[in-house]
Amino acid sequence: MQHTIVMTGASRGIGRVAAEHILRQSPDVHLLVVARGSSGARLAAELRTGGHAVSHVSADLGSLQSVRSAAAEIRDRLDRGELPPLRGFVGNAGLQHTNALTEGPDGFESTFTVNVLANHLFVRLLQDRFAAPARIVITVSDTHFGDFKHNMGMVPGPVWKSPDVLARTGAFPEPDTAVAGRTAYSTSKLAAIYLVHVYARRLPTGIDAVAYNPGFVPGTGLVRNAGPVSRFAMRWILPAMALTPFATSRGAAGRYLADVALGTTNAPTGSYVDRGRVTRSSGESYDPQREGELWDTVEELTAGYAAQPRPQ
Repeated sequence: MQHTIVMTGASRGIGRVAAEHILRQSPDVHLLVVARGSSGARLAAELRTGGHAVSHVSADLGSLQSVRSAAAEIRDRLDRGELPPLRGFVGNAGLQHTNALTEGPDGFESTFTVNVLANHLFVRLLQDRFAAPARIVITVSDTHFGDFKHNMGMVPGPVWKSPDVLARTGAFPEPDTAVAGRTAYSTSKLAAIYLVHVYARRLPTGIDAVAYNPGFVPGTGLVRNAGPVSRFAMRWILPAMALTPFATSRGAAGRYLADVALGTTNAPTGSYVDRGRVTRSSGESYDPQREGELWDTVEELTAGYAAQPRPQ
């Protein structure tokens, strides 16, 4: 039966591999890609090669107003019957800055906006349009563990604070540094896992939510503008790491993401999928009090954009 999967972050890297894999493995999928400006139309045209059903909606994920408009357009296209039933959302787009001072147009710190608020707004605005069984997949990162085993010392671990503080610029010490920017990144990925746990409890039966970790994927640019040790590792060690079990190639990470999105990987709602298997995320990522506080905050921050969406 034909159905729609909405996907962000499909333009390059593991997202592009995942999009192509989804279309090859499931001919019944209509893939709707969300991308900025003209790149969405170009991406959709490229993915349609071979007769696949692909369309696009334009959105700047750094702007909640833009996300709101994109979700409204998707809702209207579903309601008009232009799209088959919605059975998937893949929030794969992610962002990391080399500081914690970059503010988006809505007044929120940009990393938190793209990695947390944009996904949440899409989920909330599309929630009543999902047709069960449906699956929401949010791409996270094992940097949320904060230990050498998972990030080899290149990305600082998360530093949890009140979600009101995390949503604003300057949340971390020396906010103009790359260390603060990477701390914002790992903390935002921890926040995303918290929200997946809440979605699993709050979404209607038949709408599953899963956190997907691609593992360490060399070549993603997470250590650009780093210090000399990280730059040395990026140039001389990381390419070799790609050939070891400690790393995941972009091709493999993309295929794993597609399998999670299509349900080929059996993952109960609320799961953390590390590449191809369900496992536990960090001990810190299981904290009902933080989950509740974060939910309340993101609901408040996105409330003005979630009300009565209309296309513009």
